[in-house]
Amino acid sequence: MMDVTTLIGSTGAAIILIAFFLNQTHKLSQDSLKYDVSNLIGSGLLVIYAVLLSSVPFAILNGVWFLVSLRDTFSDSRRKKN
Repeated sequence: MMDVTTLIGSTGAAIILIAFFLNQTHKLSQDSLKYDVSNLIGSGLLVIYAVLLSSVPFAILNGVWFLVSLRDTFSDSRRKKN
């Protein structure tokens, strides 16, 4: 049975990899809100995982990924309102 830390990391990685796979197979556009939200949630979970492991480089990598995904998510939301 997985511990909570491993479950958080595995879930985050799975979300990002599924979004990547769907993008590569042209089933999910890189510009879609679903793609950005998937990256936002996945990277957010990986930031939590990195902090729990005290892995600074992994936290920085996924923190930047999270911030870029957050920006893209808000950009997509605003674009759809206009």
